[in-house]
Amino acid sequence: MKRTIIEVILALALVGAGAFGWTNFKGNQKATGQLTELKAASEEAAKAATEKEAAVKAAEEEMAALREEMAPLEGQVQQLAALKAAMANGTTLADLEVAYKSQKNLSAERQVGLGALRMLTKGAEDPAAIESFRKALQLSELGDRKNTICAAQLALAAAGEKVAVMADCLPKGAQGEKSGHGDKAAEKDGHSKDDGHDHAKDDGHGKAKDDGHGKPDDKKAPEKHAVHWSYEGDMGPERWGKEFPTCAKGKSQSPLDIRGPFVKSRVVVTADYKEGPLKMINNGHTIQVNVVPGSKTRIDGVAHELLQFHFHRPSEEKIDGKPMAMVVHFVHKSAEGKLAVVGVLLKEGNENPGIKTLWANMPMEEGPEVTPEGVNFNPANLLPREFDFYSYEGSLTTPPCTEGVRFFILKTTVNVAKEQVAAFPFKRNARPVQELNGREITTN
Repeated sequence: MKRTIIEVILALALVGAGAFGWTNFKGNQKATGQLTELKAASEEAAKAATEKEAAVKAAEEEMAALREEMAPLEGQVQQLAALKAAMANGTTLADLEVAYKSQKNLSAERQVGLGALRMLTKGAEDPAAIESFRKALQLSELGDRKNTICAAQLALAAAGEKVAVMADCLPKGAQGEKSGHGDKAAEKDGHSKDDGHDHAKDDGHGKAKDDGHGKPDDKKAPEKHAVHWSYEGDMGPERWGKEFPTCAKGKSQSPLDIRGPFVKSRVVVTADYKEGPLKMINNGHTIQVNVVPGSKTRIDGVAHELLQFHFHRPSEEKIDGKPMAMVVHFVHKSAEGKLAVVGVLLKEGNENPGIKTLWANMPMEEGPEVTPEGVNFNPANLLPREFDFYSYEGSLTTPPCTEGVRFFILKTTVNVAKEQVAAFPFKRNARPVQELNGREITTN
């Protein structure tokens, strides 16, 4: 009996020892797992701390770099503040406005200067300042005034106005970004310059880059600046009005399909063009020849200075619904600022000696103005002998499609060889014809 009791006690003790051992084993296992988790958490925390230290160091280095960049800007800010303080009384602005009142038409440079003074005196929101910059842009479309264009575009963008800033006007590193309204800049040219439409030097049309038309035949297209209009695609002529309202809402737009009935005109137009050094530019929208002062067209005796001439393929104007192979637009401006375009239609036929000279020297890819050494040219080489014409009130044929441009389309065509047409770097750079909207087309 005692033996049995002892065996029972020993069995119970063995069971208790086993249970105790199992309990300790499980506890140790759990502790080991917790220790592993703590170790992993510690490693994660160390890694995060290292990354934060690196981020803090990078941020400190970036801040130091920014402080270095800001240092020269602080001086500019102080200078601007001093200028604003000096102009705050408005006396200088008032004096300048009085001086300018005697002038019927201010140059683009004076408009920019006046706008800048108004902006300094009255702030960027001043309507008169914004209007001055817009006028400067319109006037700058007719010549090589890149600095003036940039000044006006950047000022309008700073004032919160919708304006496309040419890529060349943006600070280094900002190209491609949207400004003002964000048109990618470029334009060029902004500006477009077309024809006296407009094509201005730079842009003469400005940068066509864009353009659908545009790429030099059989050549890889050069890298383009950002642009805000084109002859095809998302910003082709049918969509110009999205960014340039006058292109869509204007009632006196160019070009036209010229067809009767016509109104008889007694206006007399004569051209007196002079030979001068050849200055050419491929602005991405067209080939443009910039003319030195001295060549004029007289309209009823009123002199209009020839600024430049450029080409469209095919002709923008049509005669009874039919276009010609090309057209040359001679862009003029009177002393009063009135624009006049003489258009010469080019019909496929014999080789044109004048165009042969131009094509031999024209830049095939977009770039700055070129002046071939020792080459002179007389724009009269592209004119017919007869000066009978059709005339109408129109507009620039490229954005911003500004109206108030008087067109004289000569009835007599000039020959151009098929090969010469094919050699033109732009396959198509012509705006479609626009609605007549009750306008009269006159003829002499």
